[in-house]
Amino acid sequence: MPEFLNLLLPSQALNKLSEAISFKPSEEIVSTKDALGRVISHPVIAPHPLPTFSRSAVDGYAVKARDTFGASESAPAYLRIIGEVPMGGSYQDEVNPGECVLIHTGGMLPVGIDAVVMLEYTQIIKESDVEILRAVAVGENVIMAGEDVEAGQVVLQSGTVLRPAELGGLMALGLTSVSVYQKLKVAIISTGDEIVPPEKILQPGQVRDINSYSLAGLVQNAGAEALVLGIIPDKEEALYQKVQEALALSDLVLITAGSSASMRDLTAKVITQLGPPGVLVHGINIRPGKPTIFGICRGKPVIGLPGNPISALVIGWLLVDPIIRKMSGIIQRLSKPVIYARLSANIPSQAGREDWIPVELVEQDDGILAKPIFFKSNLIFNLARADGLLCIPADQTGLLAGQNVEVYLY
Repeated sequence: MPEFLNLLLPSQALNKLSEAISFKPSEEIVSTKDALGRVISHPVIAPHPLPTFSRSAVDGYAVKARDTFGASESAPAYLRIIGEVPMGGSYQDEVNPGECVLIHTGGMLPVGIDAVVMLEYTQIIKESDVEILRAVAVGENVIMAGEDVEAGQVVLQSGTVLRPAELGGLMALGLTSVSVYQKLKVAIISTGDEIVPPEKILQPGQVRDINSYSLAGLVQNAGAEALVLGIIPDKEEALYQKVQEALALSDLVLITAGSSASMRDLTAKVITQLGPPGVLVHGINIRPGKPTIFGICRGKPVIGLPGNPISALVIGWLLVDPIIRKMSGIIQRLSKPVIYARLSANIPSQAGREDWIPVELVEQDDGILAKPIFFKSNLIFNLARADGLLCIPADQTGLLAGQNVEVYLY
């Protein structure tokens, strides 16, 4: 078999698979309190304004702003205190010019009040009178009704991932349930005669299954459900049957190992048999992860990842994660978080190939230092020691010590 004659750059390979996927996740209603990390499936419309009433943003005195104009420490304004706003209630009496009401943070503004003087800028001179030592403008220290959200406003678009702030906002609107997309199901299959479960005592030539569990963690971080389907020997019929099972159980299938060009590597053959269209991409111009396979079988993506743990996890982070998020209905296209750092050593690269290098970040007096981890792709703790990855683009032949680089946190 010829080895990877038509290598694509990672972005090209990702686009090719993305364009071939036609998937719409199903929907379900869940309790808002249990919806952290879920993806909104319909726009959320505010049933009422938020806040529902105008309130004070500080502890102080509710006033008519014009009664304070010109007030200063040397020439204070004098107002009569006529009451206090009860928390959780309203002040019912009329507030006339020259009068004020004691109010606490979050308290409802009395009718006719348009500002609040902070407590720090007042001084009681007798039980019912207060000096105002600073003027306030109309609306100062006040949160107006509807200032956060207006009734009928779309507050969350479909495809939004629910974070703690969104959960709080939904509850503030009284929306105790929410329509979300069902979690994507991702099946994970490990292959190889030498692979055994982690709980097994190793015999000569055997290695424990790493990829099933590291990839399951990556899948869960992306908001999907991981289905770990076990280890398959290097037998075509066994892999064929397991992928058939995975396609029936899941929306996306990951197969680790079996993606290179050796005679025992069967992933591409099985994907072709289970197609069409079958294999779309076999080989990506990247290190690590060159032998990655992208395919579509029975309308579902099947991705063959390298067996080496670092290669599998880097490709998972770089290319599988965005596919999961796309299929999950997520609309946000935020870049991965980046830290800028100074490179500690030269890193050679090959022109035409995109290299991703794990690095440790060390904080120093003059900034952050990025220390490359020169790894072998089957040594998982090389990646576990890293704080992030830096990219050497395909049009460069390396990076120089002292150069400023972008480190993508993962």
